[in-house]
Amino acid sequence: MTTFQSEMVRLFLFSYDEFQVRLQRRLGSEQLASDVLQETYLRVYGLSHSITEVKNPKAYLFRIALNIAADQRSAGARLLTGEEVEELLNLADERLDPARVVAGQNDIRTLLDALCELSPRRRQILIAARLEHTPHADIADRHNVSTRTVEKELKAALAYCAERLERESLQQFGLEALKPS
Repeated sequence: MTTFQSEMVRLFLFSYDEFQVRLQRRLGSEQLASDVLQETYLRVYGLSHSITEVKNPKAYLFRIALNIAADQRSAGARLLTGEEVEELLNLADERLDPARVVAGQNDIRTLLDALCELSPRRRQILIAARLEHTPHADIADRHNVSTRTVEKELKAALAYCAERLERESLQQFGLEALKPS
């Protein structure tokens, strides 16, 4: 251990109680102040400066402790609190609720059945418009009909699927909400 290290360790140990009180008041926690002081001791023990580089050794030691406290707080800020973890677990539970999974699977089967029950042209228009995001004009050209006919067929197909799913209307089909293509 260098002379500087031994002087700083001696000063740190001599001022330990004072640092404890000041840190506790500053940090609002006796436990946090104790943890910070333990870490500060380890840093002071590993110092490699010369004594001439530090003008106010006591202030220097306290600044080391404050920097350690700031580092611990910012590291702790990145961690979730117990409440936040509990909320995330509850959210995951809602998403994996077996009743909801079964209901969703039933809806998918019902929708597939409804699609199979549509006329081929109506089914192709619905799939092109809502799953493939094909513009109505392109669909009209493909089927040799007007864009107004495409819109009517699409509306009828969505209404039929909504009826089969026992919904007032089918607001979403595919990846995006119902909107003109």
